[in-house]
This record gives sequence, structure tokens and C-alpha cells, in this order.
Amino acid sequence: MSRRLVVLDVVGLTPRLLAHMPRLRGVADGGFRAELGTVLPAVTCSVQSTFLTGEPPSGHGIVGNGWYFRELGEVLLWRQHNALVGGEKLWQAARRAEPGYTVANVCWWYAMGADVDWTVTPRPVYYADGRKEPDCYTDPPELHDALTGRLGTFPLFTYWGPTAGLPSSKWICQAAEQILADVSPDLTLVYVPHLDYDLQRFGPSSAQAAAAAAELDAVLGPLLDAARARDATVVVLSEYGITDVSRPVDVNRLLRSEGLLRVHTQAGMEYLDPWTSKAFAVADHQVAHVYVKDPADVPAVAKLCANLPGVAEVLDAEGKAAHGLDHPRAGELVLVAEPDAWFTYYYWLDDDRAPDFARLVEIHRKPGYDPAELFFDPANPGAAKARAGVALARKKLGMRYLMSAVGLDAGARAVRGSHGRLPDDPADAPVLLCSDPTAARDRIAATEVKALLLELAGLGVDGSGEGT
Repeated sequence: MSRRLVVLDVVGLTPRLLAHMPRLRGVADGGFRAELGTVLPAVTCSVQSTFLTGEPPSGHGIVGNGWYFRELGEVLLWRQHNALVGGEKLWQAARRAEPGYTVANVCWWYAMGADVDWTVTPRPVYYADGRKEPDCYTDPPELHDALTGRLGTFPLFTYWGPTAGLPSSKWICQAAEQILADVSPDLTLVYVPHLDYDLQRFGPSSAQAAAAAAELDAVLGPLLDAARARDATVVVLSEYGITDVSRPVDVNRLLRSEGLLRVHTQAGMEYLDPWTSKAFAVADHQVAHVYVKDPADVPAVAKLCANLPGVAEVLDAEGKAAHGLDHPRAGELVLVAEPDAWFTYYYWLDDDRAPDFARLVEIHRKPGYDPAELFFDPANPGAAKARAGVALARKKLGMRYLMSAVGLDAGARAVRGSHGRLPDDPADAPVLLCSDPTAARDRIAATEVKALLLELAGLGVDGSGEGT
């Protein structure tokens, strides 16, 4: 018979932040704490997929939070279908050892379509007239009303954007508590995003970061108590540590100035044209995939990128293989930023020609990650908040609206924390906490987490699900 597990992915958790989180530190008081390795890129979708499969990105195929879908000719970020993740999942290995093993996924990524028993993930209502309303997706469908009836609507606008904050993490934790109470899964996966926000806004060494850690610790307390009440082993892990940054790197603007990146224009706005571009980058925090159409151009593009200030490494085929990133979805080149730098997706040279989505919280239309979405436009936050207020009023009246609150230069003005490169300082690296001392060790690789969880569940130690 397996032992019950509750696995909390506390994004951005590091030894430095644990100093402000006594409830979370208490998980390891009778168990153990270990350094936790990560993968390149150290971003949510890639690392979570490694935790759950035991494979590096070259094995599971999740080379970032998004990539260029060559077969579609489109850059797509934040997809949700679990079929994109290759390899055997943790719960599949567990079920080979114990048929009927039950699993709840509460907001880990690639939740949709996963062969688990209970799924909860943020999912807005996209109305035909373009309006977007907060909501969540659940499977089975009746779980939706059971959760929202007790907890209210999922607070989507505190999950991401300028108002991102504690309410979303609190809702997720309370949803996990309710699922534990109602169905008591063998494995409960819980994604807790709160530390991502103020650490990117203000940096990990800020007073705001310490305050965010303390307030999250209080929210986690009831969930930890609920796990303990069900005699569950608690594992806390993090995907990456966020480090202080001060320099945005405009790699796409460089490629455009060299005639490699092309745009097309509609209604006076410029859009990335991946179909005709010789080279363009998909920016993802401190890593950027550079897609080069003609293999003959790769050496010249690599040399060009290597000379761009803020770029620490340019990984070619050999470099990608050394980092477990050699997958067809990856760019021909992968750039790694300097420790204090991060990559923008910006490709326009004149702000007056930027696409309208550049000023919105629009994670599915931007061809790269945009941390500026965490801020009301720093150039004029009062005006940005006023525009957001008008948009909110239109929303409440059932009218179409644009939440045009994001600045185009927030990177230079505001972003103070980022991640994606491998950590330089253990104090700012991921950490693993476990309430069970039987598997204690000083360090564990991200690729070993799957086997560790199977071991803690009493289902084997090799990741195969073959019990020992």
C-alpha cells in the first residue's frame, strides 16, 4: 500500500527566502532539507516537466515556457495540453506498481488532458465578443462548482498581471485543502505562484521579497496542517531561484537591425513575421531560443549574438547537448543572459508602431515572455491605472474592453528580478524540503525528483514504478 504524498511547488523558493518562512521550514524539522538542482532553462514549464518525468528537456520536449512551432509557423507560449510533454509521467509509473493510484493536479502546468483523477487549472471564459472573464477548468466538471461554490470564482487577475498577488495562491491552497478533505488523493500536486510576483518586480534582496515570503508562509500553514492530519508526507520544492537584474537585452532588435528579422504591417502596427525571417528569438526570461532558417547562417548569427552586451553564452548544437536541451523544438542557437540581464521579446524599433497587444496583459499573443505585464506602466502609472479603471467599468457593463496598462519600457525602468540561467549562488538556488527523513540526502538533481517521490510513496526508487 502506497504512502500519501502532498507535493508543493513553491515557485522561486530559495534558502534566502526560507529565513522568513517558519511554517515552511518546519516541514524539514523532522525530515530533511536538500539543495535542488534545476535544468536549463530554469523556467516553470521545463522544470515541472523534468520533475514529473525524470527527463531533461531533450527527453520530454518542453524547451521553455513556449517555443516556435515550426509545423504551424507560430510562436506559442503557455500551451496547456499534457500531450506536449513526452516521457512517462510520475503517476503513470506509480500506477504500474499500484493500479488505481489516485492523483490530483492543482494548477501544475500542462494539466489539461493529463490522465489524473482530479484537475484544477486557471482557464478564463473567452466570450465570442472578445471579453475575458476569470474562471478555472476542472476535471471532473462537477469539481468546478464544488470549488467555486465554497471559494468563489478563481481570482485570475491576481494570478498574473499588474494586480498579481496573494489571493490567487490562497485560492489554490484552499482548493487543495478541499480536495484533500473530500477525496484524499494518494498524490496531490499543488502549484503556488506567489513568490514570482514581487521578486520580479523588486528583486529577491528587497524588503518586498521578504514580506511576500512571510505572507505566503501564513497562507501555506492550513494546507500543511491538512496534509499532516491525513498522515501525508509533504515535499516542498521550487523550480528556480530569482536573482537581481538590471539590464534588458533586446536581441530581436539586434536581429532586425541586421536584416535577419522581418515584420509585416497591418493597421499601422508591426508584427513579427516568422515565415520570412532569417533569424528571430523567442525570449524567455534569461534564456532565448534563436531560430535560424538557413543552417549556413548559424555561425554568423551566433557570432552576432555573442557580441551583444548582456549575453553570457551562445549554445550551438554541442552546447545544447551538454545541457540536455538538444530537442527539435529548441532554437538552432540558445542564448543565456549574464547574471544581471534578461531578454525582451521586443522587435519593433518605433513604439508608435508596436502592436496593440504590447500594451496589454496578453500572454498568448506575444512572441515571448514579457515581465512588464507585472506593472502598471512605470512611465505614467496614474494614467495606466485610470485606463484600467475605465476598462474595468466597461467589463462590468458587459462591454468589450482593452486593459491597456502595460508600458513599453518597463524592462529598463522596473524589472528587478529574473531567472532562467543556472544558479551561481546556492542561497538563490532551488531547495527541497521533505517531512520524511528516510530518504535524506544533501543534494538532489531535478531529474531525480520523480524517483524520490516514488520512493517516498513506497513504490520504488528507480523511477520505473517497479517497487522494491
